[in-house]
Amino acid sequence: MNSPAAPRDIEEFNDRLQAVSADLPRRMRQCAEYLSENMDRIAVSTVAELAAGAEVQPSAMMRFCQMLGFSGFSEMQRLFRSVYAVSLPDYSDRLSNLRDRGADSPSALLAEFVDAGRLSLERLAATVDARSLDEAVAKLAQAHTIHLIGLRRSFPIASYLSYAFEKMGISSMLHDMTGQMDHRHALREGDALIAITFAPYRQETVDLAQAASDRGLPVVAITDNAMSPLRLPGVVPLLVAEVDFGEFRALSATLSLAITLAVSVGSRRNAAK
Repeated sequence: MNSPAAPRDIEEFNDRLQAVSADLPRRMRQCAEYLSENMDRIAVSTVAELAAGAEVQPSAMMRFCQMLGFSGFSEMQRLFRSVYAVSLPDYSDRLSNLRDRGADSPSALLAEFVDAGRLSLERLAATVDARSLDEAVAKLAQAHTIHLIGLRRSFPIASYLSYAFEKMGISSMLHDMTGQMDHRHALREGDALIAITFAPYRQETVDLAQAASDRGLPVVAITDNAMSPLRLPGVVPLLVAEVDFGEFRALSATLSLAITLAVSVGSRRNAAK
């Protein structure tokens, strides 16, 4: 059997990663999950560093690169270096320097989070799947009512989308699970759902997405990697991963994606009037 050709761009890389991820052995699955969540590190890390992050041997990471269609790690890294060439300033060094100067001050912390947010935005710009974004906007623009669910850390994104749609006169419903109420009965023919969740994933969000998908309704998932449980059949995935600092993770890139989605849907509906 011939080996598959190596992915030519990040979109093909994500597609290949999703395709090979079913029923992987444990070590290979660790590689898939780590690369999916840390794609910005591929361009600037050694195979040993990536393997350590995935908690596997370097030989396992090399085998996984070959599973994706690359001749080895170097070929995969060349793809990511071509994409991330404009964003290779070493932000980790800059953050380390700030910590050395005293990151316990509010101004230093602000600088830390600004740099983390900038790197998150650059990653989003480099890796967003334009086809999925276009498909998501097209489906949402045709919906009677857009249902929204995002809990805990995802709630600010869902509530912003609800606010934006209200201002644009677009019918929407925010599912906030207040009192643990399950409102899946509110889903109607012609509606669509935006489901937002990041690791550790909220089962309530996944359940609502599954219910909408089972009814044949369009579902757009805003999530963090190709291994997310929101990668359900027929669901349009929009992947966004935030860079954290000190285990605190802001929402700079996710909010930018949400604003793009809301404005694009509003513009598409307005043009159709």
